[in-house]
Amino acid sequence: MIKRFTASAVLAITAAATISAADTHGTAADSSRVVDLDEVVVVSLPKEAFRLRQQPLSSSVFTTADMNRTGARDIRSLSGFVPSFAMPEYGSRLTSSMYIRGTGSRVNNPAVGMYVDGIPLVCKSAFNFHSYQTDRVDILRGPQGTLYGMNTEGGLVRVYSKNPLMYRGSEIIGGGGSHGMRHAEVAHYHRPSDKLAFSTAGFYNGGNGFFRNAVTGGRADKYNEAGGKTRLIYMPTHRTTIDFIADYQYVRQNGFPYGTLDTATGDTDSPATNREGNYRRNMLNTGVHVKYSGDSFLLNSTTSYQYLKDYMMMDQDYLPQDFMYLEQRQFQNAVTQEFTLKNNPRDAWHRTTGVYASYQWLRTDAPVYFGNDFTRRISSAIQAQMYTAIVGAMKENMIQSGMPATAAEAAAKAAVERAGGVSVSTRFAVPAMFHTPQLNIGIYHESNIDLGENITATLGLRYDHNNVRLHYDTQAAMGVTANVMGREATNTLTSTLKSKTSNAYNQLLPKVGITYRTDSRGSNIYATVSKGYRAGGFNIQMFSDILQTEITANSQAAMRGDHDVEHTAADYDNVNRTIAYKPEESWNYEAGAHLNLFGNMMHADIAVYYMTIRNQQLSVMAGNYGFGRMMVNAGRSTGCGFEASLRGSAFDERLSWAASYGFTHSIFRDYKDNISAGSGDADVTTVDYRGNKVPFVPAHTLGANTDYRIRTNGSLVKNIIIGASLTACGKIWWDEANTYSQDFYALLGAHIDVATDKVVLSIRANNITGTHYNTFAFDSAASGKRQYFAQRGAPFCLNAELRLKF
Repeated sequence: MIKRFTASAVLAITAAATISAADTHGTAADSSRVVDLDEVVVVSLPKEAFRLRQQPLSSSVFTTADMNRTGARDIRSLSGFVPSFAMPEYGSRLTSSMYIRGTGSRVNNPAVGMYVDGIPLVCKSAFNFHSYQTDRVDILRGPQGTLYGMNTEGGLVRVYSKNPLMYRGSEIIGGGGSHGMRHAEVAHYHRPSDKLAFSTAGFYNGGNGFFRNAVTGGRADKYNEAGGKTRLIYMPTHRTTIDFIADYQYVRQNGFPYGTLDTATGDTDSPATNREGNYRRNMLNTGVHVKYSGDSFLLNSTTSYQYLKDYMMMDQDYLPQDFMYLEQRQFQNAVTQEFTLKNNPRDAWHRTTGVYASYQWLRTDAPVYFGNDFTRRISSAIQAQMYTAIVGAMKENMIQSGMPATAAEAAAKAAVERAGGVSVSTRFAVPAMFHTPQLNIGIYHESNIDLGENITATLGLRYDHNNVRLHYDTQAAMGVTANVMGREATNTLTSTLKSKTSNAYNQLLPKVGITYRTDSRGSNIYATVSKGYRAGGFNIQMFSDILQTEITANSQAAMRGDHDVEHTAADYDNVNRTIAYKPEESWNYEAGAHLNLFGNMMHADIAVYYMTIRNQQLSVMAGNYGFGRMMVNAGRSTGCGFEASLRGSAFDERLSWAASYGFTHSIFRDYKDNISAGSGDADVTTVDYRGNKVPFVPAHTLGANTDYRIRTNGSLVKNIIIGASLTACGKIWWDEANTYSQDFYALLGAHIDVATDKVVLSIRANNITGTHYNTFAFDSAASGKRQYFAQRGAPFCLNAELRLKF
């Protein structure tokens, strides 16, 4: 699991230097003070009544300067700087699993929501994107269901790009480094008049990858990606603002560089697959914000259209042998519409009311193909059955003619061999097409009421309706070619599942909070209770298991001729129940503080929380139905934890430092799984995982970061900044049984920046000590026996970057 948890890395800077984005060579300040980043970098917040550090929640804020200093180019690389947050490397831009406070998912619906420039991304496959020309990133921890609805039970990530009303000029960025890493970026901001402003930007990233496929000899994780973004803001009147945004990105990469894992030592081999993993994605996100400011209210409308088309090829056995591989194509169109009405309070009542609707069309073409090493097992089993049946029949005839049993068996085998013997070959594929449209409607209200000079109560409620439908058309087709004593025949065994099903779910998502301001500098303590949920749906990935099981169970029918497995209405009812799962619900109980200490020389944010999850979405064996694994609402879990972030400055702001720590204790309270050791009901064993740690969740996240600025005041070089960071996380369990894990590990990084008036040169080194660790691990039985695989973390890397602003 790729995690480089570090501090909320923040350089102590003045407000003017932060906004200018030229902070690297800003002027000296009068004293060492730290500013609230969400106060300095102003963004439009159509829902919230207050800045983040004034709200009863735990959050982290990162500015453009933070992204530049840490070298982060997307949320995945930034996630290491956030307590209790993990966005691991899972092999490609397709996978975007995020975990906050022990809540997350590898498959199906996400537990953490994503907004980009106020646009909610409705498809999880779009979350892992390249963020550039970023003005600010907010990461909110804990359920955000009242204001943001479904799939935010763990938290919310908000990304804001630079506003052309606030920025001027152009920027050119280029860089490269070890392992063939390279990147380039250009941007221009222009404001022709007081009513009109626009920006354009483009980027390219590429790399040769860290790992080589031991079988093919090619790079297992090389990549290339590029894209462009435009933003146009028009203000026809002083009350009305129209903001149009369009962002297109394309990525092509070799993916899923998983190697065999030795669970005893934690060592991982190089990837060794006979087929190269591949992922390609075209993605376009567009949106229009229309804002009207009245005398006592603010009305905001957000309309978006989102397009995604991608292709994935994965070697699903992860071995040199050819057992099976998957090809998946997704085609998505989605529209969203949201209206919010927020008052401009002159009294003690701050209120926000909103209506949200989204509709997603998603078609998934996901055929599974089975290679020779898989079908050879089926062929051998059928061949053995046919041979035994033929020899047995001939033997009985000879015995009835008076021949002794032993001699009859020998003679029958010899006769079969003389006539050409028995040989069987099979071909097996599972083509699959799924249409999964989804409708979501939310109506919400939140009030923040000042109960006194220093106390504010927060009360919120959302009604959320989610309708999910599935139209599936999938088939398993096995061709069996048998050569029996010189006579050849081909029979086809098929099983087709074609039907429709749907489910609708309704949720009430309340939030209650209290905030007490302890001083005039903005320090406060808070307590909050909130509910979140992750949407229900259908497990389309189960169909290959269902059909494979049916084909195996009816394989003897292929010996007699063409055969199509029949399905009754009861069979379809069983399938529809098997693939469906209900929403996962969570309650979060939290207390914390946002403190400005020592005359604003230090900021401290701390939080403690307790979470309960019910109807937990877990992958279990479908022992009663016999159709492989399925996602069900099989259990409950609880989690508790502690989060702390500190940042400050000293020596007239020449030295800046930050530190963060997150502790997460998330365990199963009710989780029983049926483990099959054979083919019959008697081989199914029930295992109770109560008390085990929830997998893929780091127990500890820790980081420390410091920068020292040397002001040269020279005619050319203005500043030299030297910085270092230490990030660490672990322990991470990889399975529900807690049988193998990634131990606690640490990564050391360093950088030096040299800045003139217009140019900044940065040299950065990551994983200086060459720490060996795994970012992700799993087990698979695709080869017929259980084996373990993992993806290794990035080794030592050195790169340089040049920024030019004019």
